[in-house]
Amino acid sequence: MNLSLRPVGAASPLGGWETLEGGGSGRTAPPLPRSAVGSALFEAVAGRVRRRANGGSARAGTGIGTGRPRNTAMPKPDEEEPPRPDGGAEEAGPSGGSREEELPALRPPASPPQILSMSELLETAHEISKLTIAHEIVLNHDFKLQAVNFAPNSLENRVKETLHKAFWDSLKEQLSASPPDYTQAIQLLQEIKEALLSLLLPRHNRLRSQIEEALDMELIRQEAEHGALDIPSLTMYILGTMAMLCAPVRDGEVQRLQSLTDPVQLLREIFRVLDLMKMDMLNFTIQSLRPHLQDHSVQYERKKFQELLEKLHNSLDHTTEWLRKAAAEVAAASSQSPPHPAVSSSPASLSQGAVSSSTAVPSPTSVLNRGYMNLLCWEPGQKEYPETLFMDQARLQEVQSQVNQLTIIAAVLLVTSGMCGSTLFGSPGFVARLKRVTKVLLEGLSCTRYEEALQDISNQVLQEVSRTLSQLGCPAFTNDKCASLKGQIRSIADKDNAVRSIIEQRIHSFLSLFISPNGQNSLKDLPKGLDAIQEELLEVGCRFGSVIHHNRQVFGPYYSEILKKVLLPEPEPEPDAGIDSF
Repeated sequence: MNLSLRPVGAASPLGGWETLEGGGSGRTAPPLPRSAVGSALFEAVAGRVRRRANGGSARAGTGIGTGRPRNTAMPKPDEEEPPRPDGGAEEAGPSGGSREEELPALRPPASPPQILSMSELLETAHEISKLTIAHEIVLNHDFKLQAVNFAPNSLENRVKETLHKAFWDSLKEQLSASPPDYTQAIQLLQEIKEALLSLLLPRHNRLRSQIEEALDMELIRQEAEHGALDIPSLTMYILGTMAMLCAPVRDGEVQRLQSLTDPVQLLREIFRVLDLMKMDMLNFTIQSLRPHLQDHSVQYERKKFQELLEKLHNSLDHTTEWLRKAAAEVAAASSQSPPHPAVSSSPASLSQGAVSSSTAVPSPTSVLNRGYMNLLCWEPGQKEYPETLFMDQARLQEVQSQVNQLTIIAAVLLVTSGMCGSTLFGSPGFVARLKRVTKVLLEGLSCTRYEEALQDISNQVLQEVSRTLSQLGCPAFTNDKCASLKGQIRSIADKDNAVRSIIEQRIHSFLSLFISPNGQNSLKDLPKGLDAIQEELLEVGCRFGSVIHHNRQVFGPYYSEILKKVLLPEPEPEPDAGIDSF
């Protein structure tokens, strides 16, 4: 659906509003580092409950393309799709509702907010966790479940190792006793049987019957009571079954188990490999469900978000403030000289109130686009992230960090080009070397440390310039010119630096094309001065556009309802309205 979101009807701006949803862009987002979003959301819900209990205001704070994840273990080619529990798709992801289904945007609370009980809080946290996982699967190509690994010297790891050692030492004592005590070993065999059965596909009826017969727990208990239990024989059968069920990447792990002779060590390693196999099956199931999730993710996420809103009333305060600020900026810009509808350099502090009725009503599309672009200039720690972008906060902050880094790189190259001229700058490999040095020195740094990094960058750039001049047989820079080059590079640390501001505005202008509902973008749209970073800029733009388009589709009705109130506030009634005059 085209994202127009303009008032419909020329006679009255309140004649009607189109749904604030953009059509899919067809782009896919490269993987980004994951964050503990579910944990952060849970903390936000808990904080909201605590504040309500104390009589404070309720506020929420900070805040997943098809394809096989790299290095993800997959079932062997002769295996079919993984088993799907009844209702599993609905439990793990979106429900199979109609794509035309629309949920009411911003239902007013039917009753005053109530303090959530602990059970309601836990239920809400569980719903947030499911919503977060479904969102991550859709947006993150490389999303997969991984076992928790504690740091080697951490308290958690020491406690875990101590408990495991005590457990397996106890098993060793039982099996070494005379006569052997098989109580604990039988329990482990029961768990192994359950693990093997959980790895079967629905069509594996014969193999299921074989496992049930070979690991008949009643027969095993009788054999143990009569001292006839043959653990080595059972473990060999278990290893053979594991070899049939495991993914090809686990073949080596299973083969190594066959060389173990100590029964305790063998059982311990069997459990370790079974855990890996279960994780492989879970991740393969996720890959199989991803197309279904992509087809229904918008309806699912919107439905779950609405359910959360009904539990946590007044939960879009920060989203409203975010859009109100964007509306004020668009209105102020249109009253002067209108820039690109979605471009924003460092946003100035503007009025936070509703748009003045004396100015023309801004296009809701331009307001929303401005709000999205403002996310690239978000000041961390100073204001709360919009609730509708909660699950994408880490993703967008990563994009923001990359945009800041590309801005500095492009500014350094532009300054160096102006000082060195086309002869030196056109030397083969010169620009690539400067770019590589600058990128390495900026890697992993926040904006607050750019000043320190640019000092090192200026020194490295000057060394590279001097080396290249020497190789080309050109005269070296004078001391004054060297000092000028270093000074201009270091001054890029200032956010108001002219070169940095121009580069930042051009980058934002290019990225704004990626968030337009039906926007097209290509290298021909690349502004001047950005040729050296065009590959990285296209990657960042696709990632940014993918997140924004999905967010626009899911939360379009909410944005539409908020912008109605922000852009077209209801007029106050006249003091004597409704009173007849005499």
